[in-house]
Amino acid sequence: MRRSRTMLCLVTIGAVVAGGNATPAYAADDWGLNGTFTATSNGEWARTNDVFHDENSIRTTWTISTVCSYPTECTGTVSSDAGWTAPIYQTGGMWYVKRTVKNWEPCPDGTSADGFQVFWFQPMTPGGDAGDPTSNTLLGEDQTTGPSGACGRSLSLFINMPFKLVKQA
Repeated sequence: MRRSRTMLCLVTIGAVVAGGNATPAYAADDWGLNGTFTATSNGEWARTNDVFHDENSIRTTWTISTVCSYPTECTGTVSSDAGWTAPIYQTGGMWYVKRTVKNWEPCPDGTSADGFQVFWFQPMTPGGDAGDPTSNTLLGEDQTTGPSGACGRSLSLFINMPFKLVKQA
């Protein structure tokens, strides 16, 4: 009798463990943005306070790690080879990376002001349609804003550039 109870217990525990390891119909890991990416901010189409002008284009490598609780609700971290790390999150299908850029706006008196940089982007198809979650190319904007009052000017400096993120093979 004792032996059959032990066997029943072991069979029950084995069934629970096996059931707990079953693969779901979908995997939350598939919803995230993970891997190594080439990030490009296109300075040829930069705008400062809505006026087009040239800025330096910037190309860096990002390593992104995210976890998702829902297909359009994800959080994680971006590490750039430019030496910074920032949080990344997705809401409603749009990805956001926000960070402070130290000494971003140089002032005539030799001081400088920090800038607040926001990257926003979403997956795009080769035809330019938004929202393809299987796409390895994401498009959006790189926007950096200086604080109002920096360098003795009440108007904030605002620069935005087209942004592209491409997953490396």
